[in-house]
Amino acid sequence: MSSEENTIQVNFSRPLPLFPLEQVTLLPQQVLPLHIFEPRYRQMVSDALDGAGQIAMGVFQGVRWKQEYHGRPPVRPAVCVGHIAQHEKLSDGRYNLVLRGVCRARVLQEVPAPEGRLYREAMLEPIGLSQDETPLLTRMRQKLESRLDHGMLKRLSQSETLLEFVRDDDIPTTALLELISFTLVADKEKRYRLLEEPDADTRADIVEVELKSLDRLLRLALPQVAEKYPKGYSPN
Repeated sequence: MSSEENTIQVNFSRPLPLFPLEQVTLLPQQVLPLHIFEPRYRQMVSDALDGAGQIAMGVFQGVRWKQEYHGRPPVRPAVCVGHIAQHEKLSDGRYNLVLRGVCRARVLQEVPAPEGRLYREAMLEPIGLSQDETPLLTRMRQKLESRLDHGMLKRLSQSETLLEFVRDDDIPTTALLELISFTLVADKEKRYRLLEEPDADTRADIVEVELKSLDRLLRLALPQVAEKYPKGYSPN
């Protein structure tokens, strides 16, 4: 199965290692640095590197994981399959990784661990692989360019970089949407909604609501910030 942007293949006919954390840490197209130190995840990385080099980053369900972290607390269905783009094995067995998000997937079932395997594995199915341009995505891209070039979002430190990506026609709008999602959407639950949603138009609607909210916050905050600085000074 092809990824959304490149030629990385994911074999969904075999189980993938499952690495759940408290919140969404990876979306497609995102690059995530990780430091791996727990024995079970060091084993997971070693095994992954011997194979396709892929890990499914998941999210714990509820709060049971706080008491059962070293066991098998329940995980939410949506995951992001990541590919190990770079790795460094340290002398004590720990790893430094760079994980690149490949695609969304859904957990079908966990696979019982054979003797000696410390980490979890699950059978997955891909979701939301389409990168087709739709009228809604085209409109969103246009509005996003305007917000970053003329609106309140221009005040964000990431605005110039994001604007360059928006104006790069070689970047599909679906990939741009992922970039905006992990750059500007901070709320844990909304990030999970973006991870579990297979339809790009629906994800675009979620992001649009978040950008409008961020715009309002910036408008409210600006007068308060301005009062703290001398006339003529800009905190931008």
